[in-house]
Amino acid sequence: MRPTGKLHLGHYHGVLSNWMELQDDHECFFFAADWHALTTEYANPGFVRESIDDLFLDWLSVGIDPEKCVMFRQSTILEHAELHLLLSMLTPVPWLERNPTYKDQLEELKEKELNTYGFLGYPVLQAADIIIYKAHAVPIGLDQVPHLELTREIARRFNFLYHKELFPEPEALLTKTPKLLGTDGRKMSKSYGNAIYLSDSRDDVKQKVSTMFTDPQRLRRNDPGNPDVCAIFTMHKLYSPLSEVEEIDRECRKAGIGCVDCKKRLIERLNDALEPIREKRAYYAGEKERVKQIILSATEKAKGIAQNTMVEVRDAVGI
Repeated sequence: MRPTGKLHLGHYHGVLSNWMELQDDHECFFFAADWHALTTEYANPGFVRESIDDLFLDWLSVGIDPEKCVMFRQSTILEHAELHLLLSMLTPVPWLERNPTYKDQLEELKEKELNTYGFLGYPVLQAADIIIYKAHAVPIGLDQVPHLELTREIARRFNFLYHKELFPEPEALLTKTPKLLGTDGRKMSKSYGNAIYLSDSRDDVKQKVSTMFTDPQRLRRNDPGNPDVCAIFTMHKLYSPLSEVEEIDRECRKAGIGCVDCKKRLIERLNDALEPIREKRAYYAGEKERVKQIILSATEKAKGIAQNTMVEVRDAVGI
């Protein structure tokens, strides 16, 4: 995960909840991809550096367990960069240019100068991140399948060129990534400024939910609404009991409940759900030395695996 700011509810439901399940049944490696963050934030490295601590605090607060997984910072394991360099020598440029995400982000982030070597080649670094641990599966959403296919192609090409089945071709562990709507009705995103963060206070949540968009066609309290197009109702389906969700659905359609009352209910449900996360985050924020030791210990484990892999890589390449 790229450290580019605090995490929000979209991250929790789209990624972190899945990670928590995976850590119980798999050997998992989760890392703060600070080199990847520099592909778009190269002019603002201080922001990336500051975001790393927030990222680890958010992970720990929701239940990512360092006893069950390996948590580390990408740039502390230089073997990632070495493997990236070697893989870049054998990766054809057209493979990178056809990456749909590359074209999409060039269009979406026009305010930034992204015509850089690093931005074009970040899928090669991504491939190095994956195969250096000889991963057999990577949890991704459907939109990231082209990225993983490129990783598979790079691993296959390396094995072919150097006559050694060194790297497995990782499979996609497809996960459902629900589209969580933000306060303005668009997809929740920190870049849109419409996010509810895992670290938001009770008052922050109250203020943000109170201003959230609802059914744009419902102009008056006695107008019937359509919960299917309402961001508030989307969250109720995640945070409220089924009986309450069914009641809100039914009453909204016949104007039996107003948007203000619906928001008040969500504020309570959401704050109740976030309170344990806030408490755990506050605990770890006060245990900075312990968090540092957790990451250092995990880094040593990841580094040992990466170093062993690079011994095999250098032997295969012959340098």
